[in-house]
Amino acid sequence: MSILGTGWRLPAAAALLALSAAGAHADSAKASRYYEDALKRFERQDIDGAVIQLKNALQQDARMLTVHVLLGKALLMRSEAAAAEIEFNEALSQGINRAEVAVPLAQALVAQGKQAEVFKQPALVPEGLPDPVRKQLLLVRAGAASDLGDPTRAQAQIELARAIPPDNADAWLAEVPLRVRARQFDQATAAAERGLQLAPGNAEALYQRATVPHVQGRAEEALKGYDQALAADPRYLEAQLARAGLLIDLNRDADALAQAQAALKLAPTEPRALYLTAVLAERRGDAASARKALKAVTDELDPVPIEFIRYRPQALMLNGLAHFGLGQMEKAKPYLEYAQRQTPNSPLSKLLAQVYVAEPNLDRAAEVLDSYLKAYPGDGQALVMMATLQMAQGRHARAAALMQEALKAKDAPEFRTALGLSLLRSGQSGDAVGELEKAFQRDPRQSYAGMALVSLYLRNGQAAKAVATADKLVKQAPGNPTMWMQLGLARRAAGNLPGAREAYEKAGQFDKGLVEAQLGVTRIDISERKFDAAQARLDALIKADEKNADALYEMALLSEARGQTAEVARWLTRAADVSSARNTRADLALVAWQLRQGQPGPAQEAAKRLLAKTPEDPQAMIAYAQAQLANRDTNGARITLTNAARRSGFGADPLAQIAALQLDARDLAGAAYSLDKALQSAPRHLAALGLSSTVALQQGNPALAEKQARQVIQLRPQAAIGYTLLADVAQARRQPAQVLEALRKAHEVQPTSGSLLALMRALSQQDPAGKAAQDLGERWLKTHPSDLAAWKALGDAQARTGAFPAARRSFETALKLRADDVEALNNLASTMIRQGEPAAAAVVAERALAKDPRNVAVIDTAGWAYHLSGNADRALQLLRDARLREPNSPDIRYHLAAALAKAGRKAEAKEELDAALRSTAFESHKDALFLSQTLR
Repeated sequence: MSILGTGWRLPAAAALLALSAAGAHADSAKASRYYEDALKRFERQDIDGAVIQLKNALQQDARMLTVHVLLGKALLMRSEAAAAEIEFNEALSQGINRAEVAVPLAQALVAQGKQAEVFKQPALVPEGLPDPVRKQLLLVRAGAASDLGDPTRAQAQIELARAIPPDNADAWLAEVPLRVRARQFDQATAAAERGLQLAPGNAEALYQRATVPHVQGRAEEALKGYDQALAADPRYLEAQLARAGLLIDLNRDADALAQAQAALKLAPTEPRALYLTAVLAERRGDAASARKALKAVTDELDPVPIEFIRYRPQALMLNGLAHFGLGQMEKAKPYLEYAQRQTPNSPLSKLLAQVYVAEPNLDRAAEVLDSYLKAYPGDGQALVMMATLQMAQGRHARAAALMQEALKAKDAPEFRTALGLSLLRSGQSGDAVGELEKAFQRDPRQSYAGMALVSLYLRNGQAAKAVATADKLVKQAPGNPTMWMQLGLARRAAGNLPGAREAYEKAGQFDKGLVEAQLGVTRIDISERKFDAAQARLDALIKADEKNADALYEMALLSEARGQTAEVARWLTRAADVSSARNTRADLALVAWQLRQGQPGPAQEAAKRLLAKTPEDPQAMIAYAQAQLANRDTNGARITLTNAARRSGFGADPLAQIAALQLDARDLAGAAYSLDKALQSAPRHLAALGLSSTVALQQGNPALAEKQARQVIQLRPQAAIGYTLLADVAQARRQPAQVLEALRKAHEVQPTSGSLLALMRALSQQDPAGKAAQDLGERWLKTHPSDLAAWKALGDAQARTGAFPAARRSFETALKLRADDVEALNNLASTMIRQGEPAAAAVVAERALAKDPRNVAVIDTAGWAYHLSGNADRALQLLRDARLREPNSPDIRYHLAAALAKAGRKAEAKEELDAALRSTAFESHKDALFLSQTLR
């Protein structure tokens, strides 16, 4: 029974309503407490805490308008523009006055790249709003119109805002970026000054005024303006970022880093500040820190849909730059393309061009750069890039012309770097060295110039200069592994193996995954004959990646060093099989190795596989032609080389290489065509000029040959090649005195082993019985005791004058320098035969045969040694082989005749002897005549 009695009843529906009202009251109270706490957090900039409490409030009461509005503003501050838009629209649907959310809603739309929506939504019509709100909304609309590429409409919105009293700074400061974007700098400065009049000492006004000289390149004035802005408000982030960027431009890296770090204290995930720290890390050679900072940039911006920032060139640019710096070209491309649409013909064009080059889409890259250079014809960096692009397309002369044009306007180190590189690519290495040295001397940060110089010095045998330059590169960027690799390469060439090892190990410390550093150490191990250590290192690399083409290639080099001849081809084949069409080093090495081993058939098969991999590559065609020549397919080689010349564009280096092979193929017309094409692109290309002189001489035009030889001398007066060419001309004209004069000059200006040997040969030819050649060689070897070629040449000269004991000592010394040198072994065996030791000579000749079984001279020497030592069967076997390989050699035919006569085959011997005696000028002529008389 009810305590109220049986007559009293509370209606069921009313009871439920009463209970519901009580619960709702309790929930609203909780929601209110959450809101108040969120508001306090919002006011002290604890935005994350505010968002949590506001969401808690909505769980208690989803109809609180104040919660939706504050949550929308907090989300907008957290860059969650889409979520903010939802909150503002929810507030509107619940009946809030649009004046409360019009401005932040417009800002949320702009933040999402929905600039057009700002002009379409009914809630964002300026008319009917209170003046302060209408003024702010008009300024947001001005920015949206500017983003949409409508500066007229943007300025109109600003004028409407300015007409609303009171006249304050905001409306004037909004005009500054609009005028700057239109490059109306006077109007921009006037607007900034008016803003400062209305708000003296205002940090934003001071900042906006400083942006004008910054864009105009008046760095010191801009820096002073940013300093004033930060004096007014030390926490003003935009001024901090702009100042840091300007300090980088001024090469004040320490100050820039301090400023960027100050910005990061205010905003730890600010992408612009992170990017600036990446730039500075890269400058000081700290590649790891640079990559870390760039990754932080992409981590911040990648989650933002690209549509949200499509009207934000700076955000697009930053993410594009960050991905570019990380080598992620495909990811960089859309951001840079969007940014370029917003700011056509801006410096972004240069980055975008590099992305297109990486694709590769060289035509598109050239189109972008060409458009940019029309707007900024004096931009040195763009000129450098365009010149580099021209070089990539084989237009080296055009590249050099671009940089020479740039230097007329401004003598900048980067211009000289590009000019030097273009001259280098066009084959004018002498001129290139001069330009690169000037660039690197004036600015040691011209790393490309420094690295190119290291390569050139090494190529020219100037190891000390290469080491000095590489040292400077390392000092400039001590944390950059690439520079340590350069130092390792230079030190190794200079013979400083411990120093080279140290450099390679340093490179590996700075980049743990740098395989090339490990391979560098491996090469040192091989040079120091620490074969087991090299093997272990390579085994580990191949175990980690069995398709590591570089490690497989190095394994081939290790096998060669160990004398494991059969293994070399196996490793090179494996490396070639896993190499891409862009990495043909192993394929080319395999062809070259098989040619050196006297295996023309396998070499041609390897060259065919290379051509199948990269059928349009001139270098592959050149390798195939070399194999064809080795297989005596002269006609096929001519066709291949003609195709290679056509596909080489106007690249002087490959065309000169092709022309040299065409000379070997006795295709004078083809060589002349290739050289003419090379000289069109690079009229001062040394190798092409030299070969052209040789071609002219062979075509019976010594006058032209002499003219081109003198051109070479004019270009490189301190190089031997021009004087050597003059000696060839004099030889053709039968002017022995002029031959010696030219070769003496060649050796004087460039005292190398090559110029020495040429002079020694000429002296021996003109005075076979004299000692002039021997004396020259002996003087040279007193100061160059490790010159293998000189020892062999001295031995030859001594043998020609009958000084066989001295010749033997020279050849034995040569073999101490290189125990398996085939020429030294063969000549030593020949000398031992002359000394009456044919049996010992046969042993030495067999060593040469094992190394080069197809060498006719070696086969003949071994056969003759066996004949003289009484081994008739082996002698006949070898001498028949030699005669089949070189039937036009009278000495070989005499040797075979003697062996046949001794074996009792007189008729066959007489036939060989008659063939030999058709010539009257060969070493064994007197012996052949005597044998002939005994066979009658």
